[in-house]
Amino acid sequence: MQPGIAVDRKVLGAVRNFYAAGLNYRAHIEWANRERGGTYKVPEQADIGYRSPNALICSGENIVIPRDSPGPVEFEGELVAVIGRRLKNVGEVEALKGVAGYTLGNDVSERTWQRADRTLWRAKNADTFKPMGPAIVRELDPMDQTIEVRINGRSVSSYRTSAMIFPVGEYLSRMSRYLTLHPGDVVWFGCDGPTVPALKPGDLVEVVNDAIGVLANRVVRADD
Repeated sequence: MQPGIAVDRKVLGAVRNFYAAGLNYRAHIEWANRERGGTYKVPEQADIGYRSPNALICSGENIVIPRDSPGPVEFEGELVAVIGRRLKNVGEVEALKGVAGYTLGNDVSERTWQRADRTLWRAKNADTFKPMGPAIVRELDPMDQTIEVRINGRSVSSYRTSAMIFPVGEYLSRMSRYLTLHPGDVVWFGCDGPTVPALKPGDLVEVVNDAIGVLANRVVRADD
């Protein structure tokens, strides 16, 4: 693991804008269509969504499932870019130079609410639903990483970032044509493959990368 800047409450508090790539891995799209009856298509261009910084927590803090959540609540282990300088109308190479470093994220999702809420405001943005960390690492190739997810020590997901439909540089460059990326902004790049089993109270969920480390969070239910 490379040394990096620890992701703590001060770092999370500096997040100005929080963006998340949508449907950026083919195997994840195929799994959702096959197992969940989805009708998702492979995007023709890099599309981006928004998340709320209120959902961010550090490694070691609890993921809290709201009391009225019907579930399932699922993990999505992802690579995250932390923007280091202002980016506007830049090409892919310049966009990558503007990244301060990379970390890990767990895009926790409440699937019943995801189907019911038009804007995903609860499904994706409930407090504690976006663990990020444990460190921001500069010297790594974002397109040559393995992201693994473990639940209670058992590996449940592993994929290569090289399988992204749209690479990191392309995403950031396209975004910069329409909106300004600022220092402290974070961009999450999606996950590949299945996102099961569902998380339940008591679980320890870990997102793992050799260069960045282990993002570890315990799952609890509100008022347990």
